[in-house]
Amino acid sequence: MTLKLYCFGESGNAYKAALSLNMAGLEWEPVYVDFFNGEARSEEYRALNVMGEVPMLIDTDHDYHLTQSGAIQDYVVHLSGKLTGKTPEERREVLRWVLWDNHKLSSMAGPTRFLMNFLPEAKRPQEVIAFNKGRLNAAYKVLDEHLEGREWVVGDHATIADISCCGYLYYPEPFGFDRKEFPNIDAWLTRLSEQPGWAHPYDLMPGSPADRA
Repeated sequence: MTLKLYCFGESGNAYKAALSLNMAGLEWEPVYVDFFNGEARSEEYRALNVMGEVPMLIDTDHDYHLTQSGAIQDYVVHLSGKLTGKTPEERREVLRWVLWDNHKLSSMAGPTRFLMNFLPEAKRPQEVIAFNKGRLNAAYKVLDEHLEGREWVVGDHATIADISCCGYLYYPEPFGFDRKEFPNIDAWLTRLSEQPGWAHPYDLMPGSPADRA
């Protein structure tokens, strides 16, 4: 099996796909996308991914490629049979939390982190950042309350729901998240980082802010 993940280290959405591949025990190869210099918007890249986004997974053995982190995570489950619920009800619950993360958590965390860290300071829109932080804080509370008395987001083992929801939460750059303020999330992130195949995003994928400094 030959799986190539087009990614870069700063991308939390790419991290969800990379970490799913790694924790599922699949063999895969990272392909660096120079996002900050516009590679994802190039004609060559858009010929493969009309959305012009990262991540993108190519399964060369089956001449198949797909985009969007949630779809890639679902394909990882399909290939490996791992990181999913044990029953139809649990599998739908996994999907529910992946969709929630994509809509409520990562959709705010990604742009907020970008605005706060990857734009020149003079161009950072403070009112937008403050609004986003409010939305994020509400999402953190939902996740923290859900994890009360639980080890995992769904069921009795790590699934792609956990990997989706953690997509941005290991990054060191500030974006309105302090683990100490959410003890259930903090314990869950520690627990997840102790699982086989876990790695920090800057160790798992090529590219980091230090490379561009």
